[in-house]
Amino acid sequence: MTAELIELLRRRIAIIEDHAWRDRDPAGHLSGLQEVSEKISAWTVSHRASVDAQLRHYLANSSFQKALAHLEASSGD
Repeated sequence: MTAELIELLRRRIAIIEDHAWRDRDPAGHLSGLQEVSEKISAWTVSHRASVDAQLRHYLANSSFQKALAHLEASSGD
Protein backbone atom coordinates (compact mmCIF):
# COMPACT_ATOMS: atom_id res chain seq x y z
CA MET A 1 0.00 0.00 0.00
CA THR A 2 2.65 2.55 0.95
CA ALA A 3 4.97 1.56 -1.91
CA GLU A 4 2.83 3.65 -4.26
CA LEU A 5 3.09 6.68 -1.97
CA ILE A 6 6.83 6.23 -1.60
CA GLU A 7 7.17 6.22 -5.39
CA LEU A 8 5.02 9.35 -5.74
CA LEU A 9 7.02 11.19 -3.07
CA ARG A 10 10.31 10.20 -4.69
CA ARG A 11 9.00 11.30 -8.08
CA ARG A 12 7.97 14.68 -6.64
CA ILE A 13 11.45 15.21 -5.18
CA ALA A 14 13.07 14.21 -8.47
CA ILE A 15 10.94 16.72 -10.36
CA ILE A 16 11.82 19.49 -7.91
CA GLU A 17 15.51 18.67 -8.24
CA ASP A 18 15.41 18.61 -12.06
CA HIS A 19 16.62 22.16 -12.62
CA ALA A 20 17.50 21.46 -16.26
CA TRP A 21 13.87 20.59 -17.00
CA ARG A 22 12.68 23.63 -15.05
CA ASP A 23 15.04 25.93 -16.96
CA ARG A 24 14.25 24.38 -20.35
CA ASP A 25 10.47 24.09 -19.94
CA PRO A 26 9.11 25.95 -16.91
CA ALA A 27 5.46 25.30 -17.81
CA GLY A 28 6.07 21.58 -18.36
CA HIS A 29 8.04 21.34 -15.14
CA LEU A 30 5.26 23.03 -13.19
CA SER A 31 2.70 20.77 -14.84
CA GLY A 32 4.70 17.67 -13.89
CA LEU A 33 4.98 18.88 -10.31
CA GLN A 34 1.27 19.65 -10.16
CA GLU A 35 0.37 16.23 -11.57
CA VAL A 36 2.39 14.28 -9.03
CA SER A 37 1.19 16.53 -6.20
CA GLU A 38 -2.42 15.84 -7.18
CA LYS A 39 -1.71 12.11 -7.16
CA ILE A 40 -0.22 12.41 -3.66
CA SER A 41 -3.34 14.29 -2.53
CA ALA A 42 -5.63 11.67 -4.05
CA TRP A 43 -3.64 8.87 -2.42
CA THR A 44 -3.86 10.68 0.92
CA VAL A 45 -7.64 11.02 0.70
CA SER A 46 -8.21 7.40 -0.26
CA HIS A 47 -5.86 5.95 2.39
CA ARG A 48 -6.31 8.44 5.22
CA ALA A 49 -7.97 5.90 7.54
CA SER A 50 -5.27 3.27 7.10
CA VAL A 51 -2.10 5.27 7.83
CA ASP A 52 -0.67 6.24 11.17
CA ALA A 53 -1.26 9.65 12.73
CA GLN A 54 2.28 10.89 12.14
CA LEU A 55 2.13 10.18 8.41
CA ARG A 56 -1.32 11.81 8.19
CA HIS A 57 0.16 14.87 9.90
CA TYR A 58 3.06 15.09 7.43
CA LEU A 59 0.78 14.67 4.42
CA ALA A 60 -1.82 17.15 5.70
CA ASN A 61 0.90 19.76 6.13
CA SER A 62 2.60 18.98 2.80
CA SER A 63 5.75 17.92 4.64
CA PHE A 64 6.50 15.47 1.88
CA GLN A 65 10.21 14.95 2.63
CA LYS A 66 9.32 14.14 6.25
CA ALA A 67 6.58 11.80 5.03
CA LEU A 68 9.06 10.01 2.79
CA ALA A 69 11.63 9.70 5.58
CA HIS A 70 8.92 8.35 7.89
CA LEU A 71 7.86 5.75 5.33
CA GLU A 72 11.42 4.71 4.50
CA ALA A 73 12.23 4.31 8.19
CA SER A 74 9.12 2.21 8.68
CA SER A 75 9.72 0.00 5.65
CA GLY A 76 13.47 -0.29 5.95
CA ASP A 77 14.14 1.26 2.50
